[in-house]
This record gives sequence, structure tokens and C-alpha cells, in this order.
Amino acid sequence: MSQLYPLKFEPILKETIWGGTSLVNRYNKKADPEKTYGESWEISAVQDNLSVVSNGFLAGNNIEDLIEVYMGDITGDSVFEKFGNEFPLLIKLIEAKKDLSIQVHPGNELAKKRHKAYGKTEMWYILESGQDARIYSGFSKAVSREEYISALEEGRLPELLNADKPSPGDIFFTPAGRIHAIGAGNLLVEIQQTSDITYRIFDWNRKGPDGKPRELHTDLALDAINFNAAGSNKSAASPQLNLTENLVSCEFFTTNIIRFNELIRKDYSFVDSFVVYICTEGEFLIRWNGNTEAVKKGESVLLPAMIDEVTLEPLPETTLLEIFIPEITLD
Repeated sequence: MSQLYPLKFEPILKETIWGGTSLVNRYNKKADPEKTYGESWEISAVQDNLSVVSNGFLAGNNIEDLIEVYMGDITGDSVFEKFGNEFPLLIKLIEAKKDLSIQVHPGNELAKKRHKAYGKTEMWYILESGQDARIYSGFSKAVSREEYISALEEGRLPELLNADKPSPGDIFFTPAGRIHAIGAGNLLVEIQQTSDITYRIFDWNRKGPDGKPRELHTDLALDAINFNAAGSNKSAASPQLNLTENLVSCEFFTTNIIRFNELIRKDYSFVDSFVVYICTEGEFLIRWNGNTEAVKKGESVLLPAMIDEVTLEPLPETTLLEIFIPEITLD
């Protein structure tokens, strides 16, 4: 069997009523520049949205097929034992030209009961943010179920929400159950559990492409919301040159940031997991076993678990996110 290598995938572009043109024009996504895209699914194992390899001898194969053949060599043995052929993370770039709906995601237990699926805990890393942009996350203070229902029925739900002014490099960690919305003027990276379950609560009274209000999931959301999830969840990244710094650590993923202008050697022998790199600024080379793969701004690449050692070479200075699955406790 041929040796695995750093894998790139064809981005899956999503047209949305709230999207823009920056994913195509500034983040190297090949699509119709006249259309408005809200999301680029960089690595996805969501059914009907399986990522397809774009580089090397495995080009044309989807991510599920790869894991079925290579198993733990792709994902890590413990990851494969827990998730099987399903890749456990969904990686996106998101551009919000307009406000996204106010929404919430169920946790694992509720999602399994209702949908036979995983829940969705996620994080955002802000790439660009306009002067008036906002991130809505959590309530400004804890509310009761009755207070929430009353505000929703009276059309004043946004008044209950915590709103932050984001800046590039800010991080927002959003556990399942925390009410949230990406405000207009933000472009960001989203890292989340593999799940496409979203309960839309309030959509700013706008209409969809068919001229009708978009579907809301009011009743489903009620049992998913954590009414005590309040206050700001914003943190800021200020990475020092040539060091790996942690942004988020949770049971579902670990995300680090690396800003570097000299060679960095990485040893992943202690991590029983794949690694994803997302290039947010500049470009870099991955060197391994005498081979090289170039990664540009806006690109994501999957480093299979069987590759323990790589050297990262910046061209000339680069910032990237490094994501992997932390140690898994098998049920």
C-alpha cells in the first residue's frame, strides 16, 4: 500500500442569503465570483457533503472511503476505534456579509436521542471583522425559561444576548447549548464536531429566497438551550513568534496557533490523532520523508496520523491553526 501524505480537499462552497464574495476573491476558493457564498466546508464527513481529495494519488477519493481503507493510519487508532469511518471534525471558513440567524446546537446526548447523530460544540477564530461587526454568544445574564419564551414571543430576543465587538485573532468557544449568532461583517474559521444539526431560533424577521420566512425550530431549541450560559466567551490570541500556543482545549478538539518565520519541526508521536493545518496568513511548506507540500492562505490540509514528524517552512512569515483530537477515553 502506498504511503500516505498530507491531504488537501476540494472545498465545498455553500451559497447563502447572508454570504459574500471574499471566500472566492481573497481566500483562494474556486467558484463563481458573482455568487455569494457564506461557507466553504474545508474538511467534511457530513453525509451528502463528503470531502474529496484534490492532491496526490488519492485525488478523487472521498474522506469516508479513505478512512475505510487506511483506518487508524488516517485518523489515529483510538479515534478510529471510537468514530469508525466518520471523520470527527467539520472545518469551515465562514463569511457573514449579513447577520446569521440566532441559533443553538444540541449536545451529544440530545442529538443522539433525537437525530442519532453527534451534538455540536464549536469554536470560531476571527480572520476579519468590520468596524460595526458583532458576535452574539450567550445571554448577557442568566435567564429563566419563562423570560426567554416571553422575549422570543415579543420579538425582543436580541435584547437578552451578550454582544462582543470582535477583532482579528479573537477566539469564541461555543459549547453545545450556548445560544449564538455570527453578526454581519465577520469572516472566520469554524472548527466543530461533525454535525449539521442547527436549531434556528430567530432570523431577524427576514425572508428566504422564496419570499417566505425561513423555518424556525422554536420547540426543539427549548430543551437544547443552556439558560445559564451567559457573559462574554471571547478570548484573544497574541502568538509569539516560533512558538505553538494553545487557543482551545476541550474533549472534542484541541486548537493551537503558530506564527513563525523560521523552520519549525513537529513531532506528533505523542498524539494518537490526525492533525489539521489551516493557513490563515502567508503560506508555508510541509516537509516530510524527503517530500514537500505547499499550503497557501485559506487552504486546509489533513496530516494523517501515521506521519509522526514534519518540518514546517514559512514563506516568509506564516500563521496557521493546528487542530487534533485530544486523548480519547473509550466508552
